[in-house]
Amino acid sequence: MISIKNDHEIEKMRRASRITAQARALAGSMIRPGVTTEEIDRAVRKYIESQGARPTFLGYGGFPASACISVNEVVIHGIPGPRVLKEGDIVSVDVGAHIDGFTGDCAATFPCGEISSEAQRLIDVTKQSFFEGIRFARSGCRVSDISHAVQTYVESNGFSVVRAFVGHGVGANLHEEPEVPNFGRPGRGPRLVRGMTIAVEPMVNAGTYEVRVLKDHWTTVTCDGKLSAHYENTVLITDGEPEILTVTEEL
Repeated sequence: MISIKNDHEIEKMRRASRITAQARALAGSMIRPGVTTEEIDRAVRKYIESQGARPTFLGYGGFPASACISVNEVVIHGIPGPRVLKEGDIVSVDVGAHIDGFTGDCAATFPCGEISSEAQRLIDVTKQSFFEGIRFARSGCRVSDISHAVQTYVESNGFSVVRAFVGHGVGANLHEEPEVPNFGRPGRGPRLVRGMTIAVEPMVNAGTYEVRVLKDHWTTVTCDGKLSAHYENTVLITDGEPEILTVTEEL
């Protein structure tokens, strides 16, 4: 069942989402050669808790950290640890914060020092595909209108969209209905209405869209070992333009 938020619940979503977005920005500011993914995760947890919230991901389904930190060919669900970031890496950070009964969810991919022009193009196309998609995050459109716009933009730039994992509704729970794929034909799926909050999150690969999950049951990598990027925001459906809830001055 799709959750439609009232004005009071939307305000709570805004609060959770602001904390989430600031945690993402903090993580991004820390990405540089010589830093470990574990250090970034600790800082994210400390910040979220300092705001009176809790990291949504910590313990979620058994996940052992506060942020998913995915480097290079890791698509999503990278587990932070002793890995030291190096010049040329691209680093995806996915975070969530839960407060007063509601959750925000967002992600972005950041360069570590100087990166290749192709890696930068992958990051740029991934981010822009989100904005292409949310042109259709409007009351009266259907979920797959977003999906189709993301896929069309990504593939027109020579990249591929991951199909094994998708965006989703978000609210009292991290994952709610409806699913929001990044591919598919338009005009399908639930109709969007005011008060829906969804996480739109293109996951874009430089090569094949096929992925596999490693033995830790979390870390998901590209099957061909090529780079992957991720960009996500929590979005509110309104009577007009969509409102990005996980917004900071850096967005």
